[in-house]
Amino acid sequence: MNVRRILRHLSLLLVLAPIPAWAGLTRIYITNSAGDSIDVIDPATNKVVQQIKGIEGAHGINFSPDGSRVYVSDELNSTLDVFDRKTGKLLKKVELSAHPNNIAVAKDGRIVAGIARDPGALDIIDPVTLTRTKSVPVNGRLHNVYVTPDSKYAVTGSIRTKIVTIIDLATEAPVWEVQFDKGIRPMTIEAGPDGATKRIFVQLSDLNGFAVIDFAARKEVARIQLPAAKSEFETDGDRATAPSHGIGVAPDGKTLWVTSIPNNAVYVYSLADLSLVGEVALPQLKLPGHAPISAVANWVTFTPDSKTVYISNAGLRSVSAVDTKSMKVVAVVPVGEVPKRINTLVIPDAPGSAATASSKRASLR
Repeated sequence: MNVRRILRHLSLLLVLAPIPAWAGLTRIYITNSAGDSIDVIDPATNKVVQQIKGIEGAHGINFSPDGSRVYVSDELNSTLDVFDRKTGKLLKKVELSAHPNNIAVAKDGRIVAGIARDPGALDIIDPVTLTRTKSVPVNGRLHNVYVTPDSKYAVTGSIRTKIVTIIDLATEAPVWEVQFDKGIRPMTIEAGPDGATKRIFVQLSDLNGFAVIDFAARKEVARIQLPAAKSEFETDGDRATAPSHGIGVAPDGKTLWVTSIPNNAVYVYSLADLSLVGEVALPQLKLPGHAPISAVANWVTFTPDSKTVYISNAGLRSVSAVDTKSMKVVAVVPVGEVPKRINTLVIPDAPGSAATASSKRASLR
């Protein structure tokens, strides 16, 4: 399948629906992994309102706690790129120990970057000096990294060694691991009523579904397979090793949203008992001589009121906005080339720190 030819024929219909307002500034950020820009969506209008230009190899994206800076892991230059949020101007490139993948930010402002080169490490960057202060050795090159909702731990995953590593951010040292039988893909984190981490939901290589880690027990306690596809969709062959590659806990702590590339859908589970409560079909591309082509659904993020979930369509140059109550796609927003990592910036009107919607109860997407 000629991807460029398909994209030339791609035509997306924007379907806009009213979205409830909330106090403060909220923006949805999306990195275009095969382009040189980052798109910023206003969820009140579902339109791109800003572009950060001139960054090739953008991977993970996150924000300083006060919302003044945007952090991007730069795969091309092996740096953490720091941008001014308002102007989009580059402030600094922080040299990392090696090629990075995803990043996360703790409440105290420290940035953690997963290093995707052997032997593997978690780089820690000081938010004041914007310098790398430590590289924490881990077991295997890292794909994704998260900070728990209480900011006590970093959670990392390795595709190659199939290990989830928990790092104490007070000591900046690993404290325990969980060994899996498959490579570690995206994860998301559920907090308990006291704010402490309750469960980690882990997507795995070659699994159209997810596993569940009980944080207190420090072990896998469940594995759930997504429903069988209702239709067959075409997609790139190299997607087969990560059929389910986007997962997120809604900020209200009620539901878990899980994407599926071969099913071209996102599935909704109740966090109370992990029962399936809904399925949302995602946009598809139809071309003569082809079966329906998958949107290649990737990462997810939410508005802070949990009323809308945004899903990156890596195969369709777009982001889907889904109303979480009706479980319907309400908008398809065109963005750049191969959009993947997506995150929500929230700056409240009231005095206090900004926060990502996912960091209140779960991690990005």
